[in-house]
Amino acid sequence: MEIRAVAFDHPDAAKLMAEVQLEYVKRYGSEDATPMDPAQFAPPRGLFLVGYVAEVPVATGAWRAHDGPAPTFRPGDVELKRMYVVESARGRGYARVMLAELERTAAAAGRLRAVLETGTEQPEAIALYGSSGYAEIPGFGLYKDEIESRYFGKDLVAAPLKPQPAQDFQH
Repeated sequence: MEIRAVAFDHPDAAKLMAEVQLEYVKRYGSEDATPMDPAQFAPPRGLFLVGYVAEVPVATGAWRAHDGPAPTFRPGDVELKRMYVVESARGRGYARVMLAELERTAAAAGRLRAVLETGTEQPEAIALYGSSGYAEIPGFGLYKDEIESRYFGKDLVAAPLKPQPAQDFQH
């Protein structure tokens, strides 16, 4: 899978975000209503990634910087959002590859910890985060009081930013 940085409103990002919203409706009965400002996912304080196989977009993931307020967020935090793999590409390790790239790029940008929210109806996501070193943390955000929500965090290890394929931040 080739991973490319794209703008939040890039057509491939928009297509995959629409698909993940349909997945939320299927699993939870409604779309995710978390506020998402496209500017939050633009470098240097954010990043939106799309994974491609044979030029077909099959996976997505993003991060946005959060530096407070405490105790929810600490200076240097990033929140992971919109982790998704299309149904036809699941079971091939693409989510793990995307997660590793999100962590690597956030650490290279000087971020110190990744945090995220997922839900009980996404057992595969919970398993992925648990097997990738994430630990449960207190809830935050729009769904912090929802019984179906689960929250995880992981300290990031700084790594040099390796060269990536051409990045597309155009609309």
